[in-house]
Amino acid sequence: MEGVAGVAAARIGAAGRCVSSPSPAAASGRGGVVCRPRAVLSCAPPSPNLRTADRRHVHLSSFPSTSHLFCPAPHAAARRRTGPRIFLPHLVASSEQVEETYIMVKPDGVQRGLVGEIISRFERKGFKLSGLKLFRCPRELAEEHYKDLQSKPFFPKLIEYITSGPVVCMAWEGVGVVASARKLIGSTNPLQAEPGTIRGDLAVQTGRNVVHGSDSPENGQREIGTSYKTQVLVFQT
Repeated sequence: MEGVAGVAAARIGAAGRCVSSPSPAAASGRGGVVCRPRAVLSCAPPSPNLRTADRRHVHLSSFPSTSHLFCPAPHAAARRRTGPRIFLPHLVASSEQVEETYIMVKPDGVQRGLVGEIISRFERKGFKLSGLKLFRCPRELAEEHYKDLQSKPFFPKLIEYITSGPVVCMAWEGVGVVASARKLIGSTNPLQAEPGTIRGDLAVQTGRNVVHGSDSPENGQREIGTSYKTQVLVFQT
């Protein structure tokens, strides 16, 4: 080992040795010394065009280095995480009871161009959209949908309003989605709805309160089944 270390030290010393060389200073009568290092530290393999004498000194830089500052970094793709990204609400939903709710953007919400705004609020909350349909609600379907309100004096006007233009019906799923959706929507009377809710921000009149949401998991299942009789919901994993 001492012999190998001695040879290596001798070669390094030779690589960095200063040699006498004629220079402009020497031409004027003063001796000049020029330092010409023979080896250049590099992580690249020696060029085949180098002379044998020079290649011998370049090989001195092939000792393994513990630093990667000056060496090519591993390819970015090798460092990139390849595993699937896990969205936390979806992870929680996989271990708890998932509910479904029915959300309908009413004709005034569609006419005012609020569909995207309403969808984005549910998406940002973390719920999953499993059904979406734009259609004009027939009278029979509207009466079936609001059959719990048949005894109310405003029922005829409500049916006339719901069938007056296209609606967007949606099915959403998630943990506690029914109660959470009711909070996102706000009170039936928009003037009493809290700021930050859909009705509190986007509506003024009770008869034009933009959106409908199921009030229980059972009604959510019933309303989804009523509106999606011939359509298939899309379930994500």
